[in-house]
Amino acid sequence: MEAFFLASLLLGAFAGLAAGLFGIGGGVVIVPILAWLLKNQGIANELVMIMAIATSLASIIFTSLMAILSHLHHNIIKWRSVFYLGLGIVLGVGLGSFVTHHINTDQLRLLFAVFLFYIGLQMWLAITHHPTESKESPLSDYLMGILTGAVSSLSGTGGGTLIVPYLVSRQLPMKNAVATSSACGLPIALSASIAYALLGLQHGSLPEYSFGYIYLPAFLGIALSSSFTVPVGAKLARSLPAQQLKRYFAIVLFLLAGKLLWH
Repeated sequence: MEAFFLASLLLGAFAGLAAGLFGIGGGVVIVPILAWLLKNQGIANELVMIMAIATSLASIIFTSLMAILSHLHHNIIKWRSVFYLGLGIVLGVGLGSFVTHHINTDQLRLLFAVFLFYIGLQMWLAITHHPTESKESPLSDYLMGILTGAVSSLSGTGGGTLIVPYLVSRQLPMKNAVATSSACGLPIALSASIAYALLGLQHGSLPEYSFGYIYLPAFLGIALSSSFTVPVGAKLARSLPAQQLKRYFAIVLFLLAGKLLWH
């Protein structure tokens, strides 16, 4: 268990660094690597993916809180959008976690591998999103929240890959879009943690140290270390050749996706 906890600390440090450096959710790194760690820990194959997803989402609680505190200082979070997105997110997370609970681990692997390829392709091609003429709409925020919550609970990620482009397309400046998306990570993480904890309690053969589908040793290790490395990654992003690094990281995502498919 000591070796597993150390590995979780290292994983959280790497995921936090990647999240800060590339502006993506750490879940894209956490889920595939944690699934491998859980399997090597002796956890049943049918549980590794859903527990990796649930644990990844639970760890976002702390990183999201830190991000909110940081952005509060600059007053750049659009709380009206957070409110309507958050309402949709709670519903979407409920739907997505219910689906995740009822599909098998191979289907989850395939879904997450496709998601990794999508994120990797965006980073490799340097796809950007340009503002369009669009009025603020609580209904569209709510609908986007449902979609984001569902995708996040299926993939174990914080939703920034959907919310940031959406807000930018609504003519919100990038810094406000990123800050608002970070704030939305909290309702995603809280509602997903509750949903996966409750759904997991229905499972009769969870490993020791589990809280529902959340594996507590991994959760603590990832949350502790990632909270410290996210700011480091954000600082490095201002001085390193971002686009070149993004292409290198895209290769890592492609390899992780391949490893999931041919596990």
